[in-house]
Amino acid sequence: MAFSMLQLFLLGALGPRLVGESGISPTVLGLTTTVGFGTAAVLSPAAGRIVDRVGPRRSLVALLTVSAAALALIGAAPGAGLLLGAVALGGVPQALANPATNKAILAAVPPARRGAVTGMKQSGVQLGAFAAGLPLAALAGGLGWRGAVWTAAGAALAAGLWARGALPADPPPPAAAGARASYLPRGTVAWLAAFSLFLGCGIASVNTYLALFGAQELGMGPTAAGALVAVLGVTGILGRVGWSKAARPGRAEWLPGWLAVGALGAAVLLLAAVAAGPLVWVGAVAVGVFAVSGNAVTMLLVMQRAAPGRAGQDSALAAAGFFAGFAAGPPLFGLLAESGRYGAGWLLVAVEFAAAGAVAFVWAVRDRRARSGPAK
Repeated sequence: MAFSMLQLFLLGALGPRLVGESGISPTVLGLTTTVGFGTAAVLSPAAGRIVDRVGPRRSLVALLTVSAAALALIGAAPGAGLLLGAVALGGVPQALANPATNKAILAAVPPARRGAVTGMKQSGVQLGAFAAGLPLAALAGGLGWRGAVWTAAGAALAAGLWARGALPADPPPPAAAGARASYLPRGTVAWLAAFSLFLGCGIASVNTYLALFGAQELGMGPTAAGALVAVLGVTGILGRVGWSKAARPGRAEWLPGWLAVGALGAAVLLLAAVAAGPLVWVGAVAVGVFAVSGNAVTMLLVMQRAAPGRAGQDSALAAAGFFAGFAAGPPLFGLLAESGRYGAGWLLVAVEFAAAGAVAFVWAVRDRRARSGPAK
């Protein structure tokens, strides 16, 4: 999970160096997120069906190998064109990550432990954010940003070789009965995908522009600005593990809405940091604890509700909403950042988190009514 999104965390953490040393504009920086997650959103429905058929081990080896290739190409990119192409390639592992890891959990982990294990698994994404924001950003100070990205590519390749030898063999492919599964989310998955769309818009904007905000608006150095992303990563790990453990049936349905409320408060703190700079650290912590944790709870809800043999497909469809949000959010924020209007950008993020909360609470109410009996 850490490697599936490491490229985008790296581009966010190294944003000040890319803008300053390579002439990449803030708008192009936002487009990297759009291209990566747009590709992942388009590929996710097919990726879910592929994982259901070929198994998690083959999928995870492919994920890590393609991640290594994408990172190597990013490090070699001479300009915006190849950079965006490499980021598009990185959308493949993003599309595979949730269905492959969720299928592995359903196959190997007893139901009583799935909440905790899912939280740990989802925290891998934030481990990637921490690695990008602290050790790799610091490494870029000595080796340059390309050297830091190539180091990450080597680590991804090593992990792929390990996965091939260490993970248990995949089961035989299932019968073709599920081949007519829908490519469109329905029922609970549709609601969770809509929630994830708005949540992803806000989180992606924070991931992409938080370090640049610290450098351009608050006067931080590149390493300190990158540390904001590391803080986001560490608190996201703690939040995902903690909230996933709390997401038991009957309680889990309400958690997305309340986490979105906390995320709204985090966006308000980032808005206040425009005038009171130190609040940016509090805002980064709050984004990790509340906003970033929402996707872990969403994935756990998908596993709790998935029909037999559909875990990969349903995970991918819910993730497609999240990826679509990641694709849509940064370009809108980037237009504001280009003109230095970070306050308006954080207000936009607050609106996106509020919309996610509204969707989540409406679904929770409808779900409770549906489970308590027929509507009267």
